[in-house]
Amino acid sequence: QVQLAESGGGLVQAGGSLRLSCAASGRTFSSLAMAWFRQAPGKERLFVASITSTGDSTYYADSVKGRFTISRDNAKNMVYLQMNMVKPEDTAVYYCAANPFVNLVKQGRANYWGQGTQVTVSS
Repeated sequence: QVQLAESGGGLVQAGGSLRLSCAASGRTFSSLAMAWFRQAPGKERLFVASITSTGDSTYYADSVKGRFTISRDNAKNMVYLQMNMVKPEDTAVYYCAANPFVNLVKQGRANYWGQGTQVTVSS
């Protein structure tokens, strides 16, 4: 069993930066592909970024490519989302998700989800 806990959300001005963290419990973290999703009010949950279990490959939604960076530290059971040049449309609750298979976690077919952290970008 794996539990995920996001942190680092908050209020940031447009053009600023924020780093989200996701802490994972359990000894299987290094075997899990990880992803970040976001959900704005009244909208569906959307894929943001993913990273393979070893960290050797990442993938981004077009809307965040070049601005956001996903990374992980398997020694610390952590995954991060560095958000730069944020825009008001980045406002959402951000969730981390895990699945052994990166192609599944990218589709939102996660075995585990965190509770989410709110990011609000002011214009």
